[in-house]
Amino acid sequence: QVQLAESGGGLVQPGGSLRLSCAASGSIRAINNMGWYRQAPGKERELVALIDSGGVTHYVDSVKGRFAISRDNAKNMVYLQMNNLKPEDTAVYFCIAHIAIMTSSSVGRNYWGKGILVTVSS
Repeated sequence: QVQLAESGGGLVQPGGSLRLSCAASGSIRAINNMGWYRQAPGKERELVALIDSGGVTHYVDSVKGRFAISRDNAKNMVYLQMNNLKPEDTAVYFCIAHIAIMTSSSVGRNYWGKGILVTVSS
């Protein structure tokens, strides 16, 4: 009933920039927190950035000052602007959103995208 689709990944040189986008679609009644996680090869998935419905943001220390999360509530989208990328940012990036659906009165649950690869290499 709900799908999240990421776009914007790819290969970039160290110091470069990428902008990830995530579109939520389906029978959506409300979206609360939205965010991005990442999983590097051989490592656990980690939180990168979160944004709540009011625009309050949270970042993992390793990306503060380099990444910026934003959302467009009218379009049900969340973005991650990544600047000054480093090789250690190489990972599969996953979009997450806490969504309440039309056919349920519950507060909703987390939905995940399938992930998109970001490779930072010269």
